[in-house]
Amino acid sequence: MASYHVYISVSGDDRIARFTMNAETGRLKPGEDIALSGRPAYTAVDPTRRFMYVARKGSLKISSFAIDPATGDLSEIGTIPIGADPAYLSTDKTGRFLFSASYFDGITAVHRIGDDGAVLEDPIEWRATGMRAHCIESDPSNRFVFVPHIHREDAPNTTFQFRFDETTGTLTPNMPDRCDPPGPDGPRHFCFHPDKPIVYVSNEQGCSVGAYALDPEAGTLSHIRTVSTLPDGWSGENKCSQIRMTPCGRFLYAPNRGHDSIAEFAVNPDGALRWLGYIPAEKIPRVFQIDPAGRFLLSAGHESGRLGVFRIDGETGRLERRSTHPLGSLPMWITILPIT
Repeated sequence: MASYHVYISVSGDDRIARFTMNAETGRLKPGEDIALSGRPAYTAVDPTRRFMYVARKGSLKISSFAIDPATGDLSEIGTIPIGADPAYLSTDKTGRFLFSASYFDGITAVHRIGDDGAVLEDPIEWRATGMRAHCIESDPSNRFVFVPHIHREDAPNTTFQFRFDETTGTLTPNMPDRCDPPGPDGPRHFCFHPDKPIVYVSNEQGCSVGAYALDPEAGTLSHIRTVSTLPDGWSGENKCSQIRMTPCGRFLYAPNRGHDSIAEFAVNPDGALRWLGYIPAEKIPRVFQIDPAGRFLLSAGHESGRLGVFRIDGETGRLERRSTHPLGSLPMWITILPIT
């Protein structure tokens, strides 16, 4: 029976919680946690799923781990000081470079990954883009990189656009070098449509999802439309967090922190979003993840310290809570990997 390894960084408890997940039922079985000092937070996995990278917020370090695909065990193979506090990690599509975006430092960095899978200390890029940098990813072609920054008085409310050289790991500002949202929306995280040149952005302050056309040759974004993540008539304090799309590209989800819900959208054949509704989530649903088959969504409450497991209806896209599990203090990231 197919199953997954699930890793959840529990920053307040200095550990990574581990579960085994049944891919058919979504049932979770707790495993042996991994103790990791320095407030483990954001993680990234290389394209081969052999290595994991963990930002340790309390010590301003990044640790590299080898993943045992059968047991899910992590073996530390290196730790480097980074001199900043990353709010996001990702690898390029070759797995030879690690990107990081540092929220409070306003730094976008690129580090080389060695042949053994460990991140090397000296950065290739150490670029000041602006305060509140919140995400960094390369596009499917691996030729372009985007770095959104939320909206604050000290933050630029924009998404920086770079050209990326996958041979050298260098970033070059694109022309134009940024894409501004139509209002003070505060772009935070984004995801790519699996089949269409469209990027969907969660807007932290705008409480919305922005759809942007991606020019595959120029590597630039242009705004198409923005839709709210909140139900009509709700006016309380709220901020959006992450954003995820099912692997088939039919459904998209964006949590609300304040309304404490997960907004559900269907994706039309032309890429336009259609509001389906929302489902109540844990208190401050900051992080969530969808399994590789697109059957289940896992969402952790930043304040509740609990994990909700939701089934995704393959026909309608609506969510149904199946179970709830205790986690601990300040869950920060969720990773789901197939067991091989």
